[in-house]
Amino acid sequence: MIDDKSLDLILRAGRTHNAFLDKPVSDGQLRQIHEIMKWGPTSQNSQPCRIVFVRTKEGKERLKPALSPGNLDKTMAAPVTAIVAYDSRFYEHLPRTFPHNPAAKDNYIGAGKEEAALRTAFRNGTLQGAYLMIAARAIGLDVGAMSGFNNAIVDEAFFPDGRFKSNFLCNIGYGDHGKLFNQNPRLDFEDVCTFA
Repeated sequence: MIDDKSLDLILRAGRTHNAFLDKPVSDGQLRQIHEIMKWGPTSQNSQPCRIVFVRTKEGKERLKPALSPGNLDKTMAAPVTAIVAYDSRFYEHLPRTFPHNPAAKDNYIGAGKEEAALRTAFRNGTLQGAYLMIAARAIGLDVGAMSGFNNAIVDEAFFPDGRFKSNFLCNIGYGDHGKLFNQNPRLDFEDVCTFA
């Protein structure tokens, strides 16, 4: 088991940041995040998550029209905003990523199977987005995930062919700890768990 300090870093003391220091995040750090997150489990090793790391002024301007007012300033100021998306045709990669059963892709191809493919892509892409946040914290960065944006505008600006679909946004950088809100309470075991 990992030690308490590590658990605090990745989850227990990790906070959602709304303000970031003016300090860049390198290509190497973004690659390191992916190198860690890619090992998180997904069903049939589907790995449907696709990420656009938006950090140029031009990229932020393309993202800007999609942002809700409450997310606008913090996203424009963040060193990196990850568009966490999913590949609606992830199954095309299954012969490579799930090699012991290359026919697994057939579960998602054909009449009446599109909904199952989209459900699988969304669910597992969301899992991978969570792994991204844990990986970012594990290498000493801070994150601020958001759902306050217009998916259709993001998809048109960044994924115009329609294959990838945006799921959520996540600002990444070095958080300004002086601007954190008080940590909100969490539900207890008895509130959320039962035995059967």
